[in-house]
Amino acid sequence: MTAESTAESTVPSLGGQPRDHGLSPVPVITRRGGGGFRFPPRRPPARPASPVPLLAADLAAALLGASALTGAARRPLLVGLLVAGAILLRPHRPRTVPRVLDELPAVCGRIAVVWLAVGALVAAYAPDRSLSARTLLLGFLLHSAADCAARGVVHARSRRILLTRPRSALVIGPAATAQRVAAAVLRHPQCGVRPVGVVAEHPDGPGGLPVLTTGEEVERALIQNGVRAVLTVHPAVRSAQRPLLRALAESGCAVWEVDADPPSYEMRDQLAGFSCRRLESGSGRRGGAGKRAIDVLVSGALLLVAGPLLLVCATVLRLTEGPGVVFRQERIGQDGRPFTLLKLRTHRPVDAHEAATRWSVANEHEMSRFCRFLRHSSLDELLQLWNVFRGDMSLVGPRPERPYFVGQFSQTYPGYAARHRMRTGITGLAQINGLRGDTSIEDRCRFDNAYIDNWSLWQDVCILLRTAATLVRPTGS
Repeated sequence: MTAESTAESTVPSLGGQPRDHGLSPVPVITRRGGGGFRFPPRRPPARPASPVPLLAADLAAALLGASALTGAARRPLLVGLLVAGAILLRPHRPRTVPRVLDELPAVCGRIAVVWLAVGALVAAYAPDRSLSARTLLLGFLLHSAADCAARGVVHARSRRILLTRPRSALVIGPAATAQRVAAAVLRHPQCGVRPVGVVAEHPDGPGGLPVLTTGEEVERALIQNGVRAVLTVHPAVRSAQRPLLRALAESGCAVWEVDADPPSYEMRDQLAGFSCRRLESGSGRRGGAGKRAIDVLVSGALLLVAGPLLLVCATVLRLTEGPGVVFRQERIGQDGRPFTLLKLRTHRPVDAHEAATRWSVANEHEMSRFCRFLRHSSLDELLQLWNVFRGDMSLVGPRPERPYFVGQFSQTYPGYAARHRMRTGITGLAQINGLRGDTSIEDRCRFDNAYIDNWSLWQDVCILLRTAATLVRPTGS
């Protein structure tokens, strides 16, 4: 494999266990220009229903309810408080489209709270203009009736859209169970989901939808049917098919866990009578814009502050080691895209092939004292702040690796390629747990995926603080 090759990943057999008949695993990310199964490039997630219609319905209902205020009570400030309270206390938007009667307790309850709060505020700050019980009751009734009617119209429109434009879905699990769930969902088109195939290890089972047993068949169904939803119908599927589910989520599919049997634990939603809940992908969570903003601001500030130090280090390297102060090397970043990583040069490989394919560079022990200092203090990594500023990397994330080793590790360690669903970083959860240099790749992979699955901006801050606290330790790169 050449230095220009990109990441390669494998997915276990669809049942989660190696097959005995010699079929090779299904690659998710292939060599550049190579063959084999590859999920389509990342698509934007299916656009969720706009909250604007419901927001407009709540706003109009609040204004109508405010018409119950008479005389001096109908002051702009009071009406504004009433409308703001009604909007802020809107009921949590469910993932499935509810009926008006389902929402009635929540809608009426929060409207009652708003009117009682407004009445209490007026009584406390303007006793001479207190709202009578008749005014409060009339306002509550008008507001509730208008809100229920308006939200009912919005929900009815949403249900019509689901009925006429359902989302294509794949059902993953044992063939018999998956076919049963798919048939039930097809009998209830109002769910807005239309199963088009079953993904199972063995095609045995009752007839029904096509059973997909190979990666090529899954890929074909994904593209031809525009699949935007995945239903997993067996408790073991979530853990056994984690790489497959991650790849499907990264390709723009919403992944749902469906309890095909009587529920043994609480689920959020219902689908054709089955309890279900949506499985969130760590890389798809909100906050990506905030992470990027922090990367730009912090890396830009650090480049300005560390500029003089970088200049001194570069000057010493030029005087002691000769030309070629900056070391450039191809690494694999987010979604398997290659980029050029920058470092201060602390060693000189024999040739480009050794730099791309040798884990520990030959004659590395012969580095000068200053170069060893740069490596042990991690000062040679400071140039990667420019990679962060440009967007090739993030301050926090899985460490990027060379294409040659990405290909090897992806075939050897399950889930290694899943690290590339997030932008790579200068430091990460694996690094602050001592996994740098010549340490366990399996452990790194596990920590990196745990970081992505539980990502938050606060976790990034904690990792950066712990990294700063450990910079003085001699760890090497």
